[in-house]
Amino acid sequence: MSKKLESSLKNMILCLLLISAVMAGALGFVYGVTKGPIEKANKEKEMQAVKDVLPEFNNDPTADAKEIDGLKFYNAAKDGQPVGCAVKTFTDKGFSGHFELMVGFKPDGSINKIVVLEHKETPGLGSKMREPKFADQFNGLNIGTLKDKLLKVKKDGGTVDAITAATISSRAYCDGIQKAYNLYMNTLQNAAAPADTTKGGTK
Repeated sequence: MSKKLESSLKNMILCLLLISAVMAGALGFVYGVTKGPIEKANKEKEMQAVKDVLPEFNNDPTADAKEIDGLKFYNAAKDGQPVGCAVKTFTDKGFSGHFELMVGFKPDGSINKIVVLEHKETPGLGSKMREPKFADQFNGLNIGTLKDKLLKVKKDGGTVDAITAATISSRAYCDGIQKAYNLYMNTLQNAAAPADTTKGGTK
């Protein structure tokens, strides 16, 4: 290899390294600048979804939100009295895979309201899960009163009116709610269970 070619190769490598370093620095700077506003916007979106699915409250449910098995729980209260819990849930059974819901439960386990946080379902079909005609049928429903305590579409022997030509999306929607309900009620039962005073306590 000639000295001229060797010198040119070294210069090219140095230029590439310099460009890579500059790009990495620029990306790091942009991330640092946008991180705060993005986190703030996400928290505001999160709080709005909680407000949308629960009765009126005056605490900050996001302050002590808890994550259990991939679901996030936001307990709401008004003047110190519980008014419900918003559960950020998900399903991977949609026609296009993963989508997320925020489900608002009242203290007795009945559904107050549900909003879709994000989805990739087919426009004009599965996307109709956002529409009141489909979503409002769950308002006031207590899954505990259903047969086997399971939320299913009518085609599967349940009570839910599926979206026309979007049964898979409707089933997935029910799956996300069921997942939230089961974990919410299990959490409530554990919280209500009396403490075991026979271990390490005064008899």
